[in-house]
Amino acid sequence: MSSKIASKSLRGRNAPSLAATLNMREWWIHVGLICIPLVAVYLHIPPPQLSPALQKWHSTGQVFNFRGNKIFYRDSNGALGSSDVVILLHGFPTSSYDWNKIWEPLTQRFHRVIALDFLGFGFSDKPRPHRYSIFEQASVVEALVAHLGLSNQRVNLVSHDYGDTVALELLYRSDQNRTGHLTFNSLCLSNGGLFPEAHYPRLLQTLLKDFTVLAPILTRLTNFMVFQKGIGEVFGPYTQPSDADFWDMWTSLRYNDGNLVLDSILQYINQRFKHRERWVGALTSTFIPLHMIYGPLDPVNPHPQFIRLYQQLVQRSTLTVLDEHISHYPQLEDPTGFLNAYFNFIHSF
Repeated sequence: MSSKIASKSLRGRNAPSLAATLNMREWWIHVGLICIPLVAVYLHIPPPQLSPALQKWHSTGQVFNFRGNKIFYRDSNGALGSSDVVILLHGFPTSSYDWNKIWEPLTQRFHRVIALDFLGFGFSDKPRPHRYSIFEQASVVEALVAHLGLSNQRVNLVSHDYGDTVALELLYRSDQNRTGHLTFNSLCLSNGGLFPEAHYPRLLQTLLKDFTVLAPILTRLTNFMVFQKGIGEVFGPYTQPSDADFWDMWTSLRYNDGNLVLDSILQYINQRFKHRERWVGALTSTFIPLHMIYGPLDPVNPHPQFIRLYQQLVQRSTLTVLDEHISHYPQLEDPTGFLNAYFNFIHSF
């Protein structure tokens, strides 16, 4: 008799607990039913519209075909009486629009100013799945040079970040194995991870390049706020992009779902390790005029470690270190300082 009473008493005490558990489970089911369609909508959110400035950049460009993919480029005729050509190679994860603040001054000095969006970037096609590589991007540049009829023309290259490594592959082809289809007149590098041992990628870059299971989720969940925070960290505190500039960078990245190929493109960091001797060797052995423009506040290629290594290994190069508050994007953070450094270099040979 006493055991029956105890059993009833126990059931009585457990009843509210069981009801609470069921209510909590039902609450989570409702949350899930609300969140699933919201996440689905977010993952298929259309890319942002081009700003008037970005639309103008796009409308004044052209495309050519490279192995079945369309590559966007701009080609402006500039200074009369000059035959000099300059080709601009942009960085990760942005586009040729990185050069917009120095474009007009360059056209006043050079006969032709040319920039492209690498495959997977900006307004160029962004195939997926695809094995993006520095080697292929160098071939894209060579194909553009041939397309523009400049294969026999000595050209000046200006590169930044990712573009630095593409430039080194082009330099290797030109100087070392003689298979290149581009003839250098000069090379100017800026804030690129030339030396893997002195390069510190951001956390999100490391996750995307190394964790293949997480990468498809992270590329879809990356939004403007995440992008803005990440890019803002590699600009100096006094040289932050405007809201419009941040939005233009994000828009060019989202164009043709470019966020979904970030993990594939980021394999270039692993390629730098694998082919270090090839690319650093080309840099240290070349006899072409060579210059480095460097923003010293760069957290990706930090000062003084990066510059000390550069000066130690690349002794034929000249160097400009910009003001101490300039960071990873010197052509955007200090366009006047960048141009002055570059023109002084060009006029020195």
